[in-house]
Amino acid sequence: ENNLEQHCPDVSYTCNGTELDKVTPTYGGYSNFITVKEHFVCKIPKNLPLDAAAPLLCAGITTYSPLRQYNVGKNTRLGVIGLGGLGHMAVKFGVAMGAHVTVISRSRSKCFDAVKLGAKAFIYSKDEEKLKLADDSFDFIMDTTSAAHNVVAMMNMLAFKGVYCMVGASPKSVEIAPFLLIAKRPIITGSLIGGMKETQEMLDFCSKHEITCEIEKIEATPKQIQMAYDRILKSKIRFRFVLDIINSFK
Repeated sequence: ENNLEQHCPDVSYTCNGTELDKVTPTYGGYSNFITVKEHFVCKIPKNLPLDAAAPLLCAGITTYSPLRQYNVGKNTRLGVIGLGGLGHMAVKFGVAMGAHVTVISRSRSKCFDAVKLGAKAFIYSKDEEKLKLADDSFDFIMDTTSAAHNVVAMMNMLAFKGVYCMVGASPKSVEIAPFLLIAKRPIITGSLIGGMKETQEMLDFCSKHEITCEIEKIEATPKQIQMAYDRILKSKIRFRFVLDIINSFK
């Protein structure tokens, strides 16, 4: 309902899920072909390369959807926590929407990438003094990191009635300071990919603004996949791996 297919109780995900029989596994991007209902097919605009457009259907829509839902636009003060696969897309979308984007990262080396992607500022999150100076300075914060971090310190950077959106899916519980909720009346939320209508809207937006994911394409071989997995664990990736299924199985 309401173009939110991803929240259907009987949803069948195309990857790491099951068919409607709840038994047959789905392989998603690890397949060389797939049969789906027309309603669940998106049109990839011709000016978007297929390899760089592929992650838009995950990292792209995951970050685009909450920015649209909360009307991020011109002059919005947007903070993006983490500059990985999700974070770099949040920066690209935020810049294209006209927001003033600041990247918050625990890695100083991400500063160059942040500026290159269009961010106006960078905050090194391990510098507690710099972090404190940013209190009350963001209308919207998108938390894209799954690594353990001080969420309360990040939420302190929200302005009154600001929005804090989590998309990083940390496996650990998050502590929230009750007084912060009382004093700032923030909206604390999350977001799960997007519906089909919004996903197509996102692709068309990317076409208009010539936005794609920054990728590294690899062969679909055990050796290459293991290499990619090891680098992901070490955060040694900029910013998404894409498996070259077609050429790997010729």
